[in-house]
Amino acid sequence: MKISKEKREKISEQILLFLYSANPKTIFTLHIAQELARDEEFIKKMLIELKKKKLVLEIKKNPKGADYKRRSRWRLSDKAYQVYRQINIKNSNKIE
Repeated sequence: MKISKEKREKISEQILLFLYSANPKTIFTLHIAQELARDEEFIKKMLIELKKKKLVLEIKKNPKGADYKRRSRWRLSDKAYQVYRQINIKNSNKIE
């Protein structure tokens, strides 16, 4: 089954919003997939697309500096974080 471009964009937005809410923590692909109730492989493909657009960063090392063999953690890029932060500030000003 093929997912439309519009739905893929909405899922990408959900991923970015979830990473924004967890910032500065890094999140494993599995946890992102569980949070969004999606298949882990599909979420990984979406994350790789977002990485190509420089919206997310992939961390391939654990906190001690050792490489992960089969896992990745993800976080929002600084540029994407600033954009989301500005949107939140504007939205919170509108509410007040």
